[in-house]
Amino acid sequence: MKLGMVFEGGASRTIFSCGVADAFLEENIMPDYFIGVSAGIAFGLSYLSKQHGRNLELARKYMSDGNYQGFKFLFDKNRKTFYNLDYVFDEVPNKLLPFDYDAFAAFPGQVEAAVTNIHSGKAEYLEVPRDSSSMSVIEASCALPVFFKPVQVGRRYYLDGGVADSVPFERALEQGCDKVIVVLTRERGYEKHTDGGTKISSALYRRYPNIVKDLKERPAKYNESMQKLFRLEKEGRVFVIAPDTTHGVGRTESDPKRLEELYEEGYLEGKEQMVALKNYLKK
Repeated sequence: MKLGMVFEGGASRTIFSCGVADAFLEENIMPDYFIGVSAGIAFGLSYLSKQHGRNLELARKYMSDGNYQGFKFLFDKNRKTFYNLDYVFDEVPNKLLPFDYDAFAAFPGQVEAAVTNIHSGKAEYLEVPRDSSSMSVIEASCALPVFFKPVQVGRRYYLDGGVADSVPFERALEQGCDKVIVVLTRERGYEKHTDGGTKISSALYRRYPNIVKDLKERPAKYNESMQKLFRLEKEGRVFVIAPDTTHGVGRTESDPKRLEELYEEGYLEGKEQMVALKNYLKK
């Protein structure tokens, strides 16, 4: 059996998935193939390196730090990103809250990050390197429209993978996974709608018509994708874990108490689903 695991993005909301991941670590549930989108891959690395509680410590100590995120970085002409990339992708993992690159390198499975090519508008799935160079791939997957500049990896430029493929469970099936666990960051029944941010993004990326097309079509594509996912769940082909509530946590939430509450939601959900999950894996 080849086990695949898919983590949806959602920026700060992905702390829910961190709770689920820590519950998995306690039960020694590890995939053969892992794919994450945006914060789903960024936070997912701590799971793959088996650093239980690392993401919770990140939420408690560093996401509320003024050096982590804020409009002051977005409007800084030398940065133009909402997140302080030097702090998030260098100082935190390499100094303040060390990421275990050796443990990640020892993970025997395949790891991919979903990204969106700014020229084609199509999703691409990049192998995540097992050393510090992985951060450019992670950064590309996390490059939310408006909040980030396009990120270069090799000769190409990318934006957040969620623009083209928010929950890449079909990629996991294409990679030959017999069983697939999908961890969502939105409640069941959530439907995506076009909002004001789409208009802003469309204006900013007018030089990239395929990206503009993606952004306009994203709500309908996301909703169709979720319908297919839940059909597959009913057929017993995938196992889905989703929050009952996100406790009002938004994309840029930084309040440690609210983040910890959502982490606990994920941890408890992971524990509560464990018997059903193990039965699914045995079938």
